[in-house]
Amino acid sequence: MATSDTAFYQRAWRWHFLAGLFLAPLLILLSVTGIIYLFKPQLDELMYPHLLQVTPIAHPLSADRLAAVAQAAYPDAVLTQYLPPSAADRSAQFVLRSGERELNLFINPADGALLGALDAHDNLQAIARALHAELMLGKTGDAVIELAAGWTLLLLCSGLYLWWPRQKGGMQGILLPRPDRRGRLWWRDLHAVLGLWGAAGLLFFALSGMTWTGIWGQRFADLWNRFPAAMWNEVPSSTLSRSLNQPHQQTVAWGAETLPLPRSHAAHHGDAMAEHGTVAGRIPLQKVVDIARDRGVAPGYSISLPKGESGVFTIALFADDPRNDATLHLDQYSGQVLADVRWQDYGAVAKTVETSVMLHMGRMYGLPHQLLMLALCLMVIGSCLSGLWIWWRRRPAGRLGLPSLPAVLPSWRGAALLLIGLGLAFPLLGASLLLIWGLDALWLAGRRLRPARA
Repeated sequence: MATSDTAFYQRAWRWHFLAGLFLAPLLILLSVTGIIYLFKPQLDELMYPHLLQVTPIAHPLSADRLAAVAQAAYPDAVLTQYLPPSAADRSAQFVLRSGERELNLFINPADGALLGALDAHDNLQAIARALHAELMLGKTGDAVIELAAGWTLLLLCSGLYLWWPRQKGGMQGILLPRPDRRGRLWWRDLHAVLGLWGAAGLLFFALSGMTWTGIWGQRFADLWNRFPAAMWNEVPSSTLSRSLNQPHQQTVAWGAETLPLPRSHAAHHGDAMAEHGTVAGRIPLQKVVDIARDRGVAPGYSISLPKGESGVFTIALFADDPRNDATLHLDQYSGQVLADVRWQDYGAVAKTVETSVMLHMGRMYGLPHQLLMLALCLMVIGSCLSGLWIWWRRRPAGRLGLPSLPAVLPSWRGAALLLIGLGLAFPLLGASLLLIWGLDALWLAGRRLRPARA
């Protein structure tokens, strides 16, 4: 047995162990928060029927009348977003900001009655999404999530390398747990089976989730998701549509995040307040709703209100079916449509990523899609827990507990090339691999020196 083969196998096992120990709590957290957000439509209906459901009517109040009600309820707050009723039996929603506080206000479109409010940050779905996106730690949490996604790829590759059968009959305990196994061996089979069946799903989760990250994902979008300059006017130098998105709430679809925000003209109108709390010279909010309807934007969209004199109205639909995505920027004074981006305007990469995002979220194919994503999440949780339990049961005191070498070692060259490829494709992962490699080498050197010193 070649020394290099043995050394690589043992290193692969150590790295798989370290990756699992680092990732298991994160993957369990991401799976649990993912399940919560996966069933957002059903949970919202169970938790907030008094806020979401209204008696259908033929002629609701105008958006400006509803906005006046919202502003009167919170006179010191700033209206930032309007979500028109998505159906005849749905309420209208406004997002208001007061300092660091943000509220979702629900109004009956029939008579303007206030139905209630939710803290936009302090509710189950917002917390689950913020934890899932950045662990509620800002850019640091975002980097940790990106690193976890990269190490998930390493975990999958090392797991397949270590456990892939190399002898006849070796698929026993890989496709299904062996019925005659008990104790630790049964847990080992369960870990391998869940890992194999869940590998494709976990690989998809990691790669599709990577496109949302703030380091690799943002640079990937900037490189592959570009639009012709003819689609907007007077582009600011640094403001993109992704600025409308927040960790707890997605407004603009991924495919339109790199669309620059245009400027509104006629800034000399100023910010004086007119009747119903609107800005002097600004078009009525209802006109924006009418433009969305005339342009064929499907229900479920939001309208982000302009920021400052040169800001724009943004009509955005982050649709369950990405073919219905829409992002429109309107001049706040004239109502001119300065940009209108739809599915057909996305490039091939943007279409692929946008589709993968909605598959990741379990939104495209209804309940069967949700149940499939639920099964994958449960496999991830089961694989993590079984792996931790196996190690805990067999760990020797003061040692990692390396398993005995198999009779036939797998080839290490292909695995090494894959490792290098992953490091080059995902620089944050590559940097961490170099760090771990160095620490691993120091640890091995320390082990070799101990007998000599003794």
